[in-house]
Amino acid sequence: MSTTYVRPNEGQHSPMIDGDHVAKAAVKDAQGAFEVFEVIAPAAPMTPPHVSPWSGVLYLLEGRITAYVDGRSYDVEPGGLVVFPAGTPGTFEVVGDSARALAITTGDGAGRFFADFASSVPAGQPAADSMAAILSVTERHGVALAGG
Repeated sequence: MSTTYVRPNEGQHSPMIDGDHVAKAAVKDAQGAFEVFEVIAPAAPMTPPHVSPWSGVLYLLEGRITAYVDGRSYDVEPGGLVVFPAGTPGTFEVVGDSARALAITTGDGAGRFFADFASSVPAGQPAADSMAAILSVTERHGVALAGG
């Protein structure tokens, strides 16, 4: 494995319903794999709760969010962290104008999902108006809407 350096404002952008997921690094070695993203989230309608095959850690850098994980809510402020375990329903909602977070996911599938979602689901539309495209992408990546 070689060293990776990513400058501020660099990375692959994947605009999604809950914000722009900027891929910063994908690490895979004999110990496993993980991916690192910067999430820049505006105040917008919340993404429906969903279940992912990877675990995610969200460390809040700026703003405030309410995270919903497995039926519980958590008010998260800068410096706070919430874990979204694989196979557990979760989502988050921005409180205020915007939020910025560092997200780390296990495995190497989240980045492919984010990129596919960003290129397949029209930006700027409510989730209900894009449901067919959303379901197609989630099915391809083993992600499921909670309760669906």
